[in-house]
Amino acid sequence: MKTAEEKHVYTVSELTRNIRVILERNFGTVWIEGEISNFTKHQSGHMYFSIRDAESVLSCVFFRRVNANLKFEIKNGMHVLCFGKISVYDKRGQYQLYVEKIEPKGAGALQIAFEQLKEKLRKEGLFEKSRKKPIPYLPQRIGVITSPTGAAIRDILNVTKRRFSNVEVILNPVRVQGDLAKEEIVEAIDLFNILRNVDVIILGRGGGSLEDLWPFNEEVVARAVYRSEIPIISAVGHEVDWTMSDFVSDFRAPTPSAAAELVIPKKEDLVRALGEFKERMKISLISRMDFLNERLNTLKNRYVLREPLNIITQYEQEIDDLMEGLRLKAGFVVKLRKESLNTLAGKLDVLSPLGILKRGYSITMMKKDNKIIKDANVLKKQDRIKTKLSKGEVISKIEEINKT
Repeated sequence: MKTAEEKHVYTVSELTRNIRVILERNFGTVWIEGEISNFTKHQSGHMYFSIRDAESVLSCVFFRRVNANLKFEIKNGMHVLCFGKISVYDKRGQYQLYVEKIEPKGAGALQIAFEQLKEKLRKEGLFEKSRKKPIPYLPQRIGVITSPTGAAIRDILNVTKRRFSNVEVILNPVRVQGDLAKEEIVEAIDLFNILRNVDVIILGRGGGSLEDLWPFNEEVVARAVYRSEIPIISAVGHEVDWTMSDFVSDFRAPTPSAAAELVIPKKEDLVRALGEFKERMKISLISRMDFLNERLNTLKNRYVLREPLNIITQYEQEIDDLMEGLRLKAGFVVKLRKESLNTLAGKLDVLSPLGILKRGYSITMMKKDNKIIKDANVLKKQDRIKTKLSKGEVISKIEEINKT
């Protein structure tokens, strides 16, 4: 038997395990309220954070297997309610809360998730009006993505039959509620864009709670709507319901019926409009014909059309007058040019050497080379010279030279 002096000595591991058993037995699962701090998401997908109040801090771990369906993003400073099991992490000897569920305090988790995603997509520009595509006025085929058994497709078909039965409606059936709905909606949008067999897409369902409408708030659905090259009208829920697809789509309709009325004009309205256009074209054509007929009569009564030969004779006479004037002017110009030429010829004759010879002068040259003699000093006796007169020439022999 043990004596009073004997003591039980615990190992660290043993003491830690005992404390863990006590905590788990006395507390089990609990709800704890506090503020998020020191939040970290590990690459494994596990989340580590603390919740605190004014006086104390409690460590928490939120494993990937239970946080995979978390709708909102956990951030430091967020006030939350955490549900989980109190236990001890043996290696650190640290007691902590193993979180199984977390909810924002005040606004619901889905509403928080909605606002967070809305802000994210807004910053990325997915709501910009500049990238929204126009809705065709009278499409030949309308693609509808909704439940095949819901009220939305019935409403759309009723509107189509009532307004313009010639329009073809192609249904791509999908779930509109539950975890599998988002993948089916994305596949339906992508399929229409691959096939290119519709002119516009209506994405819709009837009303419901925020949780019921949640597939239309999923990020993958919003991005599928955004990348669609076919215009998309979002018609989810009732007029007061807004989903992420409403913000991203090219047009938001308050209900599926309103979406159908938007893209399907009334056939009788089109027939009436065509009748009005036809009447306006008829009136315009008659007015144009009257104008052209009046102009034709005006032209027909003009003198040039009534007496065309007289106009020709007028031009013939005018041509004769022009020719006579041209002949007289040409003769006058020739006479002036001739008189001017005679004057110039007289001046040239006066200055010409031949003219000088006619006045009794002569030109003396050496006979052998016809070089003109200007200086008697270049001559010598017995040189033969030639003298050019006004008429004829004289050949002479030098007998005497008087030099100056």
